[in-house]
Amino acid sequence: MAVFIQQLINGLTLGAIYGLIAIGYTMVFGIIGMVNFAHGDLFMVSAFIALIVFVLLTSVLGIGSIALALLIVLVVGMLLTSLWGWAIERVAYRPLRGAFRLAPLISAIGVSIFLSNFVQVIQGARNKPTPPMIRDVIVLFESQGYTVALAYKQLMIMVVTAILLAAFWYVVQKTPLGRAQRACAQDQRMAALLGVDVDRTISLTFVMGAALAAVAGTMYLVYYGVVSFSDGFVPGVKAFTAAVLGGIGSLPGAVLGGIVIGLIETLWSAYFSIEYKDVAAFSILAITLIFLPQGLLGKPDVEKV
Repeated sequence: MAVFIQQLINGLTLGAIYGLIAIGYTMVFGIIGMVNFAHGDLFMVSAFIALIVFVLLTSVLGIGSIALALLIVLVVGMLLTSLWGWAIERVAYRPLRGAFRLAPLISAIGVSIFLSNFVQVIQGARNKPTPPMIRDVIVLFESQGYTVALAYKQLMIMVVTAILLAAFWYVVQKTPLGRAQRACAQDQRMAALLGVDVDRTISLTFVMGAALAAVAGTMYLVYYGVVSFSDGFVPGVKAFTAAVLGGIGSLPGAVLGGIVIGLIETLWSAYFSIEYKDVAAFSILAITLIFLPQGLLGKPDVEKV
């Protein structure tokens, strides 16, 4: 039982990171119907930005407060990664908005390859470690010599995910920007006729998704303490899987899907062969889509006539 509870905590933490990345996928797909396959590599870029800024703050500027350093890292990472997201939308996606459906997909794959190779050239192919940022843990209980603990970094990741989910849900549901996004998701031409600036709305959606990817990249660095240029592909694919599993287009669904994927991975790794944890996660996705094609919290598509 102690092992199960510990793996449950680990799974919730990992799922929260997947959920933050998945929200970026589901926001872009919900508005323009395109899967931004470069989003995973944008998450990887944000993790490197967080690493560089953290090293500069602690080693060069001599900031001794980890909490202050992480706050600055988070703000700077969100700003720089949002700029990347805005530039990618303007350069790679906006010129192809009226093209056939495969063109933006090919462009997204090209951007993904560019970002991965760009970071590999700039930072090198080796893993980049960072000193442990947060080491303290809360011991919950001990059972048969096994200690169940909740690390402060795990608690921080789950709390940050919950706060951001609530904040972005409020933005989408209760603000003028959110109304514009929902209008563009339903019909971009009609939204434009009614005075909605479609290009601005889509750009801001990419910026919001990139900001969430920056938070996920910072949390990933805090949790694992190491990052590599190849870390964008696998987490990106799993986050996309989480978005589809939860119901693509639904913000709570993206986080729920991320938590489900994280729990499956950690529990499978604890009780079965770790080599097949990804197979287990994708198998659950396949089963869910067979019996519930719209995902856990998604809505069935309505054909426009």
